[in-house]
Amino acid sequence: MFERFTQDARDAVTRARDEAGALGAERIGSEHVLLAAVRVDGVAQQALTGLGIGADALAQAVRARHGLDDDALASIGVDLGAVRAQVEATFGEGALDAAHRTAPRALTPDAKKLLELALREAIRTERRRIDTGHLLLAAVRAPESAARATLSSLGLSDDAVRDAVGVAWARAA
Repeated sequence: MFERFTQDARDAVTRARDEAGALGAERIGSEHVLLAAVRVDGVAQQALTGLGIGADALAQAVRARHGLDDDALASIGVDLGAVRAQVEATFGEGALDAAHRTAPRALTPDAKKLLELALREAIRTERRRIDTGHLLLAAVRAPESAARATLSSLGLSDDAVRDAVGVAWARAA
């Protein structure tokens, strides 16, 4: 199936491993694929930018779903910057960085379903290749996916995302 992916979609799937590793996830989930799709230059990035959502906002929403909500911790008096500084002073620079962990290799069933739905979206939209726009459309099509829940947590409706992808494709044409 990956031979049908455009370079931006391939880059997104490859970078999803890094996104999952950075969050300390044991496996690559649909939210990691979504986040990686928005970090590469392509339709997904253009669509979400058009909706006022950048990669940083999406990353924060994904972190919140993984239990690392900086704002929530700050509201109870936990300053992650201060914690990081103290840990690094004790254990060395980068001690909290996920780069020291082994990056996950396996996809969750959720991520596998996202890739399958991206193929179905390419067929539905009569496109020969799967790009990051199809990954984004797949995220809103999967009712129980972590990617869809992440988009919903940002106040994005399925229709708004679909429309934004259409606009991004029209601009690219």
